[in-house]
Amino acid sequence: MYKGKKILVCGMAKSGQSVARLLVEMGAAVTVQDRKEILDWTYPPAGFAFHLGQDPDDIVGNFDLIIISPGISVYAPFVKKAETLGISVWGEAEFAFRLCPCPMVAITGTNGKTTVTTLVGEILKRHNAGTVVGGNIGTPLTELVTTLSPENIVVAEISSFQLETIEAFKPAISAVLNMTEDHLDRHHTMENYIAMKSRIFENQSPTDICVLNYDNPITRAMKPPGEVIYFSAKEQLEQGVFLRDGFIVAKWKSAEQIITNISDLKMMAENALAATALSMCAGASAELIAQGLKAFQGVPHRIEYITTINRAEYYNDSKATNTDSAIKAIETLREKIILIGGGVDKNTNFTPWVEAFDGKVDHLIVIGETTRKIIDTCDYLGFTNYTRAKTLQEAVSIAKKMALPGYKVLFSPACASFDMFKNFEHRGDLFKAYVVEEGN
Repeated sequence: MYKGKKILVCGMAKSGQSVARLLVEMGAAVTVQDRKEILDWTYPPAGFAFHLGQDPDDIVGNFDLIIISPGISVYAPFVKKAETLGISVWGEAEFAFRLCPCPMVAITGTNGKTTVTTLVGEILKRHNAGTVVGGNIGTPLTELVTTLSPENIVVAEISSFQLETIEAFKPAISAVLNMTEDHLDRHHTMENYIAMKSRIFENQSPTDICVLNYDNPITRAMKPPGEVIYFSAKEQLEQGVFLRDGFIVAKWKSAEQIITNISDLKMMAENALAATALSMCAGASAELIAQGLKAFQGVPHRIEYITTINRAEYYNDSKATNTDSAIKAIETLREKIILIGGGVDKNTNFTPWVEAFDGKVDHLIVIGETTRKIIDTCDYLGFTNYTRAKTLQEAVSIAKKMALPGYKVLFSPACASFDMFKNFEHRGDLFKAYVVEEGN
């Protein structure tokens, strides 16, 4: 299918390198492009031509297909030029889907994607040992697809950036977990952002399934072409997954099953309900779902307990790259919080985040590019218990001096990480290291 085709792969991060390597193995004539002149290669850089340290604008017309990194906007001039020339522009998710021989469970949403994807993967491994997890989380899909057979199941986290470049992408089961303001620096308007998330189900058939959050007005209003299964933490549904008297209840195909008590789980109810619905739709039994939910210990960088110093607890929530996610962390820990936040602005309104401090956050320590914008918001809303810090390490040191016994130090930035860090994982790992140093 790709043998002899001239293909340009743009963006040489992990997924781009995986795509390029696989295409070479399939006999394509591959050119790799990145604005950086020197790259950290995960795979041996062999078998393809290079166009490094330059934009691809001048060479676009030389290719049969272009595959771009999720970090590259579809509004980039060279992408628009390719479209004008009739050259398809895909992302890694689209390319991998076309090679995938087995059913795919694809999960998107503003918050909770990583937790729910990981959790569904763990549950479905109990149901089908051939379940694999990848996509926007961990392993690129192109590293998985060539090892799979029709008996496998792929559980994939899919971002709005990946959904910008789909054509045939069609999961058997999809999910939109929630929708709140995020990535408006990329998508420009909330309407565009919603439209991109909705693409996860646009190619589904009437026999496919889409899991949606009934409690979120935006997702509740979505109209997938297939069967819709809702989950709700607030309403008892005629069909779907919901809470009743503290228990997770699943009602589907005229059957009602009690899964487990939500108090037995180490996660937010919304994530447990979504994972239950997805796993149920994929064929897992109530017993296996309950086992998987109870065994799950969470994911790194999402309200992750680190340690206790002088009877104050420290939590790493570096995955909170938007205000809605950061608000959920504050609601989870409830009170006596010393909060560290700030980073790269994604055209965010910080008002709801600061309003959520009331009665819960005793002090805010601000870092990063958004310091002035966050402080202005605090001043406007009358929250004056804040301190500026030049670095994350300084912020941790300040927090330790403030943290009394019984307090919780929460690193939940509500912003992207790229002003001071490689990514949110790098940011979270450094926070954990600084906390450990303070404890020694």
